[in-house]
Amino acid sequence: MFGLVLALLTPAWGAAGIQLKPWRADAQVSSLAVTDVSGRTWQLGALKGRAVLLNFWASWCEPCVTEMPSLQALAAQQGSDRLLVLAVNFKQSLPTIDAFVHRSGLSLPVIADLQGIIARQWGIKIFPSTVLIDAQGRVHGILQGELD
Repeated sequence: MFGLVLALLTPAWGAAGIQLKPWRADAQVSSLAVTDVSGRTWQLGALKGRAVLLNFWASWCEPCVTEMPSLQALAAQQGSDRLLVLAVNFKQSLPTIDAFVHRSGLSLPVIADLQGIIARQWGIKIFPSTVLIDAQGRVHGILQGELD
C-alpha cells in the first residue's frame, strides 16, 4: 500500500518547491497519541496495517490550503482502512480551524497543534510538510512543499 502512495506522490517531487527529506534510520519516532478536533483519539501504534500521512498545515499557508483537496481525494480514493491522512494544524485557534474546516468542506481528521509541540516532535519547520509512514509504522521521510 505504501508503495502505491509513494507512486502517486512521486510525480509531484519534480514540481517546484517539493523536497523529500529522508528519515534518518537512527531518528526517534514520536509515539503520537493525539485527539482530533471532533474528540477522536489517534495513536500511531494502533494504526499499524495502514499507511499514514501526517500533513502539517495552517490556513494562513496558501500552499497548504491548495493541497488540502488533493490529500482529501487521495484519502477517499484509497479508503481509511488502507490510508489515513491526519491534518495537523500548526498553532491556530480552535475557532480558526473550525471556520476553515466548515468553509473548505474538509473531512479529514484534524489535529489542533495549538502550541506547535507535535510539529517540534517531528522536526517540522516548513509548511506544508507531510510525514510518510508505512503500514508497519516505519517513517520513510518528510515531503516538504505543496503536493497537488
